[in-house]
Amino acid sequence: MTNPPTKGEGEEREGPVIRDKRRIDPETGEVREPATAAPPPPGAAGSAPGATAPGADDGASTALKTQLAERTADLQRLKAEYDNYRKRVERDRVAVREQALANVLNELLPVLDDIGRARDHDELVGGFKSVGEALEAVTGKLGLQRYGEKGEPFDPTVHEALMHGYSAEVTETSVTDVLQPGYRIGERVLRPARVAVAEPEPGAATGGAEPGAAGSADDQNGGQAGADA
Repeated sequence: MTNPPTKGEGEEREGPVIRDKRRIDPETGEVREPATAAPPPPGAAGSAPGATAPGADDGASTALKTQLAERTADLQRLKAEYDNYRKRVERDRVAVREQALANVLNELLPVLDDIGRARDHDELVGGFKSVGEALEAVTGKLGLQRYGEKGEPFDPTVHEALMHGYSAEVTETSVTDVLQPGYRIGERVLRPARVAVAEPEPGAATGGAEPGAAGSADDQNGGQAGADA
């Protein structure tokens, strides 16, 4: 019986190959440094991935600047649109408030007229006087203004002439009587003042010459000329 041949000491034994890839060295307890490949020599062909050719950086920078300018312009346009929208909403809100206030005050104008007539006839006394004055104070705080006085120049934009006449006491078309006062809020007229107006008498601007005076002088001159003849 023969024994199987054995391998010599110089021969390699066949079997599994074990590679230690642990990051912690079991003997020293230190972290092993990963093996890195040597960098390619400068200028060698097949450079590292991600390398860009000369001039590529300039093109990328120009593209980024263009995109940044476009985004900045978009943001500026959006901001301008928002500002315009905010101003329009604020303007509409103020207009709606003024319209609502004008509608309420228009309903109170007849009451204020009654209070004014009672004051003119010395009938605004007692509790009625307190209520009337309180109502006038509240409407005044809301911006309601009463206007229309005798002697002021006639303005067709705020006055409504119900009566017309001539007077030697005025030098321009003026208000001679206020039949119904006007009311406004700021520059907005709620109701024009209804007034009587008077214009200067015809011929009053000619220096005050008496009508017919010129004719009398001509008659005298004509009579003297006939006597001389």
